[in-house]
Amino acid sequence: MTGSRSARIRVLAAEQAALRGARVGVVDVCTAAVAALPVGGAGVSAMSRTTASHPLCSTDDISEQLEELQFTLGEGPCVDAFVLGTAVLTPDLRAGEVRGRWPVFADAALDAGAGAVFALPLQIGAISPGVLDLYSSLPIELTAEELADAMAFADTATLVLLDVQIEESNTPPVGIPPDGPYEDLGRYRAEIDQATGMLTVQLDVGIEEAFIRLRAHAYAHGRRLAEVAADVVARRLQFPPDTATDADTDQTDEDP
Repeated sequence: MTGSRSARIRVLAAEQAALRGARVGVVDVCTAAVAALPVGGAGVSAMSRTTASHPLCSTDDISEQLEELQFTLGEGPCVDAFVLGTAVLTPDLRAGEVRGRWPVFADAALDAGAGAVFALPLQIGAISPGVLDLYSSLPIELTAEELADAMAFADTATLVLLDVQIEESNTPPVGIPPDGPYEDLGRYRAEIDQATGMLTVQLDVGIEEAFIRLRAHAYAHGRRLAEVAADVVARRLQFPPDTATDADTDQTDEDP
C-alpha cells in the first residue's frame, strides 16, 4: 500500500510539472497536494539549525503569509514540526489550547484566512531540510488516508528539495532523479541516509556536518546528490578528514 501510495503521489507531482513544462520541483509537490487533499494551499520552507531558514514556495497568498508569519514570529506549526521532528496537526486554529501554544501566530493566521494548519517535517533519517505546510480556510480534520497522503507528499518534497539544493541557480528545478518520477524513492532515500552515516564515521563529524559535506561535493562536481551518495556507499568515493569542501579535496577512484 505504501509503495502504491508513493507512486501515485509521484505521478501527481510529475503531472503538475508537465503542465509547467519543467522537471519536478517542490512547487509541483505543493500544487499536487492541494489538488489531492481537502486543503486550500500549501507551502514549503527550507529550515536549518545552523543557517537562516526561509520560505521556498507557496501556492497562494494565504500560504505565503503563513510561511512568512512563522519565521517573523518564531512560532507556529512549521517551527514546532521542525524542532520536534514530527507532524504538528492543528485542525482548528480557534481552539483555546492552540492560542495558548502560539498566542501571536494563531490570531495572525486566522486574520490571514486560515482555519487549520498541518505541518509535516521533511526528513531523511536524521536530516530535516524543511517543512511542508498545508492549510484549510475552515477548521477540518484529516482522515487517516488523507494524513497518509500528506505524509507521502512530504516524503516526495524532501527528495525533490535535496536535489534542488545542489542545482545551479540558473537551471530549471530538478526533482525526481533522471530515471523518471517512478524511481524507487525509498531506496534513494535510504542510500542518502546510509552515505551520510558513513561520512559521520569517516570524517568524525555530526550528521548535519556530514550531510553538508555530501551536498557540497555534489554541488562542486555538478553531480546529483543520489549519484554521490551511491559512490560513497559503494566506497568509490572517500572524503578527507577535514572541513574543506572544495571540489579538489575529495578523492574518487577515477581521480588521477
